[in-house]
Amino acid sequence: MASPESPAGVAKVAMDSESPPCSLKDWASAKNLKVVEQQNIELKREIQKLKDNLAAMNSNLAEMNSERSQVIQIKKEVSKKKMKFTKMENTDNNDTVLNTHCLCCVAAKIPFRLKQGEALLTFEDEDVAQKLIEKGTHTVNLDNGKTDVKAKPITLETGVKFELHVNISGKKINVSEVPDLPVPDEWMRDKLELNFYKSKGGGGEVENVEYDRTSRTAVITFLRPGVVDNILRHTKHPFQLDGGRRSVSVSVSPVIEKHLEKFQAYFGISTRTILLTGIQEVVEDEESTQDIIEIHFQKPSNGGGEIENITYVSNQTKQACFEEDVGKVA
Repeated sequence: MASPESPAGVAKVAMDSESPPCSLKDWASAKNLKVVEQQNIELKREIQKLKDNLAAMNSNLAEMNSERSQVIQIKKEVSKKKMKFTKMENTDNNDTVLNTHCLCCVAAKIPFRLKQGEALLTFEDEDVAQKLIEKGTHTVNLDNGKTDVKAKPITLETGVKFELHVNISGKKINVSEVPDLPVPDEWMRDKLELNFYKSKGGGGEVENVEYDRTSRTAVITFLRPGVVDNILRHTKHPFQLDGGRRSVSVSVSPVIEKHLEKFQAYFGISTRTILLTGIQEVVEDEESTQDIIEIHFQKPSNGGGEIENITYVSNQTKQACFEEDVGKVA
């Protein structure tokens, strides 16, 4: 039995001796596969690392955008002003307390045309100006010699003065660019009330809605204070259509009422200012001539005094402006 198996065993050994080339190929393929798998693992790690970096960048960008969208607060020292109690006012309507009131006193500047060879001098002392006008002619030593100039009073045009009262409502807003929908006006008022009633958009309970289809505007009155401030943080407000499936933007703005009071026309006089005429043009520039005139009329020996302001025109025409002389007789 042993001898018959020997050839088989020899044959098996011979076959095994021929098998190494095939095993080497398989081993090389397996090795290459492992290298590819290792590279895939490293690529996956690199991809995940890039994803994490991208997610971090998006998060930082979102924070930056959120910070930019917030209202920027600038710290600035507000000047202090002394106040005094003047009077009591009875308000029949408590809503007026919520409004912002502004009062501006306006006095229009009066123009004065200054011609060639003329100068305006404003003195600190009114008596100095009046005495120079009474004397009339004055001799000024310019670079081209002595020149006689005349001091005259100022004749000004009529001025106006008034108070501008501004009232900003604390319960009403203006709505413009309202879409023109094919619905009755009553329905549109209901849509506006519903849209601005939602607290999500900063709204609140609506007291009244005034709608004008022609101008595509509306005035909405809220019941509670503070709602107007919330809505007016933005100039645009979403307006829901088709049951909320789409929306358009409408513009919102405060309701501002303005009116004038104490309108008054008056004749402006300036008793501290004189007009010099007859100033001859010299070789020196305009600024040097103005300095010579200022020095001359500042000297008490020439009947002058401290000059508050001076304007001289040599070879053209300028326009000066006069305004109310607060605290002094002008």
